[in-house]
Amino acid sequence: MTFIHQQPDTRRGRRALVAGSVGNLIEWYEFGVYGYFATIIAARFFTPEGGSEAEALVKTYASFALAFFFRPVGAALFGRLGDRVGRRPVLVLVITLMTVATTLIGALPTYAQAGAVAPWLLTFLRVLQGLSAGGEFGGAVAVMTEFAPPGRRGLYGSWQSFTVALGLLAGAGAAALLATVLTEEQLNAWGWRLPFLLTLPLGLGALWLRLRLDETPAFVAEAARETPPPREVVKAVALGAGRIMGWAAAGYTFLVVLPAYLQSSLGASFQQALVATVLANLGFAVTIVPAGLLSDRLGRRAVMLTGAVLVVVLAVPLLNLLQQPGVSNTVKGVAVFGAGAVVGLMAGPGPAMLSEMFPTRVRYTGLGLAYALSNAVFSGCAGLLITETIERTGNVDVPAYYAAVTCAVSVLALLSGRRIRVPNATEERAG
Repeated sequence: MTFIHQQPDTRRGRRALVAGSVGNLIEWYEFGVYGYFATIIAARFFTPEGGSEAEALVKTYASFALAFFFRPVGAALFGRLGDRVGRRPVLVLVITLMTVATTLIGALPTYAQAGAVAPWLLTFLRVLQGLSAGGEFGGAVAVMTEFAPPGRRGLYGSWQSFTVALGLLAGAGAAALLATVLTEEQLNAWGWRLPFLLTLPLGLGALWLRLRLDETPAFVAEAARETPPPREVVKAVALGAGRIMGWAAAGYTFLVVLPAYLQSSLGASFQQALVATVLANLGFAVTIVPAGLLSDRLGRRAVMLTGAVLVVVLAVPLLNLLQQPGVSNTVKGVAVFGAGAVVGLMAGPGPAMLSEMFPTRVRYTGLGLAYALSNAVFSGCAGLLITETIERTGNVDVPAYYAAVTCAVSVLALLSGRRIRVPNATEERAG
């Protein structure tokens, strides 16, 4: 059973699409930059004299994971607020918090400058980012799908995932540009700060767009309705998290963790790793919107199942291909492009699928929690688990196993025919 309120005003829908997605772009731009510069950040913040590079990289990913574990807290806090006072004011609040925290990372003193306080300051700002990111997804997807015209929720919701790709590509592009125009010494000394500082003008632009955003008609119409029973909402959150865990894990494995993996495990250069990541993210971006549009015709489940099954089947062969020294760079490029494209099949319909699982009165909280919990466990921990497991076992196939197993679980969750029973919802039931 799915719940949604239809709104045919296409002008306001397009405005909501831009305002809702722009904050998500900034969020994933920053998370991408942090992942792409993981080895440099490790050296600047987590490598006191005598510490090993592997140990520093693990600590960097631990800070990465910590931000993700604060996402569910942010989803619950800001989601509840968004379901009470409205989507617009909360989305304004979270983009402000994200912009401030990200900009300050670019101005932090390093371990050499501030000693042990440096990694603690970085971790504190990562926590603030996690809180704001947790409040971002639920509100943005609620706004986009609640303003979507009839029969276009998959298409509108897919723009949330598309801006993930744009954000990751922007982060990769910024990193690649800096690696090209700066020397290695300049990049390590101060160049890594520039992408974080760039968030300030981007965030101000996003804030301006959100201040012009209207409240969704669905929220206005349902504001006085009774809240559904918590038990049913919890069940829906758990099922939703299971359905997207493969998207979360495979997405971060192929799109964010890949650069550090290629450098630390396969001996690739920083530039080679970034090129591979850009290709993977291009593949991801190419399929997202078509997948969302296709899900409006064929159903969310069919399209997402296709992507999840393909990851289960292809993850290990793809990684083995990257490990072969005799394979041409062109073939490897096509392979990582294809890996990103497969993840896009899950990411395109995913936001609309989650939105349709919850009625308006709990939509911001419910879909935000499902997404945040899945990402906290299966995205935030991806770099840490993969790096630590490879370090302990020496098995360089770990990333492929991780993506394949999580997608297999998502297949089972997507095949579940259980109908979510949430009474007291008056919205149109779709699909």
